Amino acid sequence: MNFWFALNHLTLSHLVLNPAAIIPLALLVPLIGATLIGLCGRYPNLREGITLTTALILFVLVCLLIKPVMAGVMPAQSWLEIFPGLSIAFSVEPLGLLFALIASFLWLITSIYAIGYMRGHHEINQTRFYICFALALTSVMGIAFSANLLTLFIFYETLTLSTYPLVTHAGTNEAKKGGRVYLGILLSTSIALFLFAIIATWTLAGTLDFTAGGILSGTASNAVLGLLLLLFCFGIGKAALMPFHAWLPAAMVAPTPVSALLHAVAVVKAGVFTILKVAIYIFGMDELAALPMTDVVLYAATATVFFASCIAMTKDNLKARLAYSTVSQLSYIIVAAMLATSAAWIGGSMHIAMHAFGKITLFFCAGAILVASHKKNISELDGIGRVMPFTMLAFLIGSISIIGLPPTGGSWSKWFLMLGALEADKIFVLMVLMVSSLLNIAYLLPIPVRAFFSAAPHYKNAYEAVQETSATIHEAPAACLLAMAITSTACILLFFFPEPLYDLLLLIPGVQP
Repeated sequence: MNFWFALNHLTLSHLVLNPAAIIPLALLVPLIGATLIGLCGRYPNLREGITLTTALILFVLVCLLIKPVMAGVMPAQSWLEIFPGLSIAFSVEPLGLLFALIASFLWLITSIYAIGYMRGHHEINQTRFYICFALALTSVMGIAFSANLLTLFIFYETLTLSTYPLVTHAGTNEAKKGGRVYLGILLSTSIALFLFAIIATWTLAGTLDFTAGGILSGTASNAVLGLLLLLFCFGIGKAALMPFHAWLPAAMVAPTPVSALLHAVAVVKAGVFTILKVAIYIFGMDELAALPMTDVVLYAATATVFFASCIAMTKDNLKARLAYSTVSQLSYIIVAAMLATSAAWIGGSMHIAMHAFGKITLFFCAGAILVASHKKNISELDGIGRVMPFTMLAFLIGSISIIGLPPTGGSWSKWFLMLGALEADKIFVLMVLMVSSLLNIAYLLPIPVRAFFSAAPHYKNAYEAVQETSATIHEAPAACLLAMAITSTACILLFFFPEPLYDLLLLIPGVQP
């Protein structure tokens, strides 16, 4: 009933006065967009115009939720009661709003990028690509606004299924193999571990609602709750905690726009977002800090941070290196959740945003290089900065943000993560975070350095390369450059203007300034 009421009252003033009505619209708009994209598939310009319009409408809808959430209001709707006290329900809280804002904004930017990439690379099945993209964003909105674990689990699974055709988009044997790994790991972990953890939580607590302070305190012994924590953290496979991380590098066979949004933002961030939600609203800060098993997960996450960085250094394929970098960076957020301090939770939540903008910039650059020069390997990029200066400058900015250096936003999230480690008296974690940042430098900065300062193999020296290529700029299509310009600029703006993000995160239950 609430759903149809919202559809019949679509005026902007109604949405401002009744922000709960935005929730069904945020789910419905991408579905309508997917339908229209399918109907207009034979008309590329119209199809892509619908994609951009749909993405813009979704972002505007999510932005309308900022004011009420900042005022302390949590818009909510309940759709269908499955069992007494257990419904398909939605609620907009600060962390979910952050995730929805990032995903909806970057869908718009990635759609701009995809137009240049898909046309420039002459990709097949472009209509199916845009349809699945829109369906995936419906799932992301459902995850972001879930009011309980049941609702989150449903949309978590639909996100896996809707992105599978994107991973296998190319239709090659390699793509099909990557898709099988992707689907196999994500479905098996979620059904065998995550679902079991949800059932156990329902049995112990009698509810699955996300509740400030958690719902598990005093419901079982530390041993039982510790086992439950393990099931959650390893069952949420999209967080790519080792050893359940292989799906992410396997998914890099997808077109670069898929890697950029879904595997640098939507899919992977759905995983770590879910772990943060479980930590904050299912266990709670006090219960999490008291569990001995929390340290086990903490050290598993720090090991993933370190070893994934080491593996990234060995990869010559650019997307593979970025994939293992993502595995490492995701575990920063798991570390933050397990530290269970205010500073750590602020840092982990910030890192969802900071990593999203930095890593999507790097993937955009990797795709631009492929479109413009057909190069995939880092060893082939000597001197390419003189031919693609805008792309490689964006790559440099994205790299600095991932490393966590000023003047980019990544420095803030890593600062709060380190404060959180000190607050929890985990010096070992602090040391791993610092070493990991050094490893980030080692596997990212040499790429733009060799692009700008090394001579291409067929030149005798760098001077000859400059003389011959100074007038030859060959960049990716303008749509790709525009998207890279927006995301790399955002990396810098997030450094100078972090206050709105910080103020939003202070509203998370248990977080103190």
